[in-house]
Amino acid sequence: MNIRHYKEWIKIGLNILYYRKEQRLTQEQLADACGEDGISRNYIQRIETGVSSCSLDTLIDIAEALNIPLYKLFEFKE
Repeated sequence: MNIRHYKEWIKIGLNILYYRKEQRLTQEQLADACGEDGISRNYIQRIETGVSSCSLDTLIDIAEALNIPLYKLFEFKE
């Protein structure tokens, strides 16, 4: 991951964590709900903590699984 975008990936991850917890979903449940084949729980954990970046397609799948508009993942609180 490019270090210059690290802060943004942390914020996106925190937004995913917030909406997942708000809906009382586990990382496993969210991972299973992402796309046709789902993604791994470990990958969700890495995205939430900013350790890994992901594709826009994955972010779209996550937003759909959380039943939120995609732009909500990019609303950063200061």
